[in-house]
Amino acid sequence: MNLSARLLQTLDSLKQAPVASAHCDGPCGVYDPASARIAGEAVLSMTKKLLDLDMSADGAHNTYARFVAIKEEEAEKVKRELNILWHDYFKPPHLEEYPDLHTTFWNAAKQASACKTSVSLDAATDLMAQIENVHNIFWATKGRDIPWYTAS
Repeated sequence: MNLSARLLQTLDSLKQAPVASAHCDGPCGVYDPASARIAGEAVLSMTKKLLDLDMSADGAHNTYARFVAIKEEEAEKVKRELNILWHDYFKPPHLEEYPDLHTTFWNAAKQASACKTSVSLDAATDLMAQIENVHNIFWATKGRDIPWYTAS
């Protein structure tokens, strides 16, 4: 055992740290579906830009590649943010109140993946609708009526 470990063991034997517990990985108030909404809006925006792009214009292929890269990166952010909410915020009591919660999140994550693999306005619009559903459930679990709004 090295010196640091022995020192910590000695200090611990003198006075142990109190046991702490939490119901979430982060403190209350850190979770919010807004980050998924913002990333979803970027997916929708890039999808619209891709569909409107004049491929005969100079530099269009480079612009197309950049828009696709941004769209895919933002769709991955949606998945990450939704997974954080699903795995870290929602607990068994929420499942009792919303028995389709796992399916809701699974479908939203699948929809984000669909947006990564296509350039579809319908897919991007559906992703936003699914994020809105998560938003509504999330805020309902907190007993708050937070309006859904988008920048687009």
